[in-house]
Amino acid sequence: MQVWSPLALINLLGVVGIIVWHVVPRKLATTRLIAQLGFFAAMTGVLLHERIVPYRMEGFGAVETSDLILILAKVLWWIHLAWAVIGFVRLYLVIEGHPNQARLLQDIFVAVIYLGVVLAILSFVFGMNISAIVATSGVVAITLGLALQNTLGDVFSGIALSLGRPYHLGDWVVLGDGTEGRVIETNWRSTQIQTSANAIVVLPNSGLAKMAITNLERPDASQGQSITIRIAPTRMPSMVMNVMRDALASCSLLMRDPEPIVALKSIDATAIELELSYRVATLADRVPARNALLDLIYRHCKAAGLLLALPDTASAVAPGLTSEGSARMLKVGPLELIEAIPLFSLLTYDEKQRLGDAIVTRSLASGETIGGADISPGGLFMVRAGIVTIRMESREVRRLAPGDLLGMSSLLRGSQAPYSITAVVPTTLYVGDGEVITSLAGKYPALAQRLAEALEATSDAPPARGSSSDVRATIPLVLRSMRARFGR
Repeated sequence: MQVWSPLALINLLGVVGIIVWHVVPRKLATTRLIAQLGFFAAMTGVLLHERIVPYRMEGFGAVETSDLILILAKVLWWIHLAWAVIGFVRLYLVIEGHPNQARLLQDIFVAVIYLGVVLAILSFVFGMNISAIVATSGVVAITLGLALQNTLGDVFSGIALSLGRPYHLGDWVVLGDGTEGRVIETNWRSTQIQTSANAIVVLPNSGLAKMAITNLERPDASQGQSITIRIAPTRMPSMVMNVMRDALASCSLLMRDPEPIVALKSIDATAIELELSYRVATLADRVPARNALLDLIYRHCKAAGLLLALPDTASAVAPGLTSEGSARMLKVGPLELIEAIPLFSLLTYDEKQRLGDAIVTRSLASGETIGGADISPGGLFMVRAGIVTIRMESREVRRLAPGDLLGMSSLLRGSQAPYSITAVVPTTLYVGDGEVITSLAGKYPALAQRLAEALEATSDAPPARGSSSDVRATIPLVLRSMRARFGR
């Protein structure tokens, strides 16, 4: 009895080690590995003390209690050896910092370790001929491989994608078949992509591995875009390109490094075709930037007297196409600009005419700055053509394009404006008379309210992008001031 007590100790250590392995959470990988190594070292020490070699066939003869205890001790030793190696694998891949991408690789290593341990137990503990087992398993593997060909293709393609890492979880990708969305999950068999329509597309890894994958978030989150514009050939191409550059320069959603580019694509009797290329900082800016840029292109073209050309597909059937010789110069005076601004839609034609007659024109050279006493506290500035920047304490806070307004809050306060206006390119401003605007605001309370609410978009104290809360907080104060002033 005393001879086999060390083997009983090994079995006790093995059973306790199994319990500890399952009790310790997986997230405590280091603690789990240390505990496992402790039990494995204790079992190895007892085996060596008893001069029992676990990888040598012995103790399997007649079915006796001592033989069964020795066999169980060896099986437990091999199991704890496998768990110790698995603990190293799990811990190493987690330390590498890629637990999600390495999950498939971890599972492969674990499967190989378990297979090796099972073969070792069959050979060194039970004395089986593993060469015959391997040959038989080879036939079985071929049969299963043919039956599970598609599934195995998905598995190995998933391993290749995990090792190559063309994307990470959370990346926005565009696939060769046109699918576009964010990668939300990847596993043995498939990858799930959430589209912009909030639908989940499940793609087999074997099919995904054969597609072209465009990762929109590498090397960074900035995105390149382009817009094709067709302009009627009524002006020289260089002048048209300058107008497009002004439109790009006036859009605050575009990145300035690298600079937006205007490329002349083609010229014919029906159109001057240009391509405007630019970059935005994030994926979320793509649609807002495109919308804002198209609006600015339209406004700059109207201000410069340019006409948009018909689509090239309609050119062959459209009679009387506009050319440089037949084009009529667009008239964009104070009255036309006032009629184009939705803010003044409440006014009658006579009132718009009155406001237009009270407007004076002011021209600014490129780089010229006005501010402080040069800006009338009762005036209302409207950009006729060009681009101006609004600066506060030498910091640019907004850019205004043709059709934008400025000066409304100083009109309400009757004080000097705390900002300066700088022309980015040669610019023409329309300056409205404060008394006329004040009388119209008194007659139309809704107009007064629109003027106050427009502070959020164009004010003499505009916020930097992404911090409009200060302006929103001032709107109720301005509205109360207007109600008191106009008796509402």
